[in-house]
Amino acid sequence: MPNQARPGTGEQAKQHALERLRQAILRGDMSPAQRLVENELAEQFGVTRASVRAALIELESEGLVERIRNRGSRVRVVTVEEAVAITECRMVLEGLCAAKAAVAATDDQLAELTGLGEAMAKAVADGEPVTYSGLNQELHARIRQFSGQRTAVELLEKLNAQLVRHRFQLALRPGRPQQSLGEHLAMVETITARDPQAAEAAARAHLTSVIAALRE
Repeated sequence: MPNQARPGTGEQAKQHALERLRQAILRGDMSPAQRLVENELAEQFGVTRASVRAALIELESEGLVERIRNRGSRVRVVTVEEAVAITECRMVLEGLCAAKAAVAATDDQLAELTGLGEAMAKAVADGEPVTYSGLNQELHARIRQFSGQRTAVELLEKLNAQLVRHRFQLALRPGRPQQSLGEHLAMVETITARDPQAAEAAARAHLTSVIAALRE
């Protein structure tokens, strides 16, 4: 990477380290409980230890990193019970976004949701769980975007970031994509029908199913 894209100090350096770390955690490149050594990260990202430390503090506030007394930082381990609690909060917010999207989305946006639903059905039929998982996340992101509910979107982004490991494990569980496909298609159907109450109920039903799967 060119030197100018890897500033060594200041706010730009902190933001560079922050983005690199966040993406590594969200992609699963860094696993839960993995130690985050400031010296190593500073060298890897071409920034100062102070910039890495500032980035870790921010990631701690986002729930992605935890500091262990006398042992430094590590990628936060989210227990199943924590994942359930987070998903219960998601249920309320995702339901709100689905209801808002049913009212606020344009016809073109509704057509995009329909297309995503069709692509998800094809991924399941073709036995491609990783593709399905990516489309799953894209569908939820589009519904949030089309809702116009910026506060809910910001809260959901923070909550969802903490669930990346559990989400990936669920996506690869045999039979899970087939089970959740109908739930997602119900969300698409009710939103495109411009029925906010039914859309909210469909979103809540889907997250209720996710909670049940987490507890299995």
